[in-house]
Amino acid sequence: MKTDTAAAHSNLHSLKPADNLPTWPDASTTQIAGATADHFVARDGVTFAGAHLILDFWGAKKLDNLELMDRVLRECVVKCGATLLHIHLHHFSPSGGISGVAVLAESHISVHTWPERNFAAFDIFMCGKAKPEEAIAILKRAFTPEIMKITENLRGISGHA
Repeated sequence: MKTDTAAAHSNLHSLKPADNLPTWPDASTTQIAGATADHFVARDGVTFAGAHLILDFWGAKKLDNLELMDRVLRECVVKCGATLLHIHLHHFSPSGGISGVAVLAESHISVHTWPERNFAAFDIFMCGKAKPEEAIAILKRAFTPEIMKITENLRGISGHA
């Protein structure tokens, strides 16, 4: 499998050759000492609202399977330690493409698929103690992309919080 990476804020972490997944820093995200429960986090001396992962899957399969998509999104939510509020998925015809979102207390996971092009776009944005990087292996296993492009953007970076 070929894996391509790009960085939004130079926050993308290197790929491990063994499994082609990013090497993420210790996910023991901590609440800012003395702060109100706004769910901002601190990692490597940076304070931010949450991590937003953008995944592009090329050469992916089963992108028209609505039941699989629902099940996989639910598995991602559990594995990431997030709180599911609602899932809404729309199945297009005749292409079979799927667009939808899992709305989370910690933000969201969204998906848009183009089965006719074997392409899927996933956005995973989570704040607080949720671990969005945990969704990558689940999505990879379910949709078996030939090429993955993963970027990370730290949202709400603040030097004055």
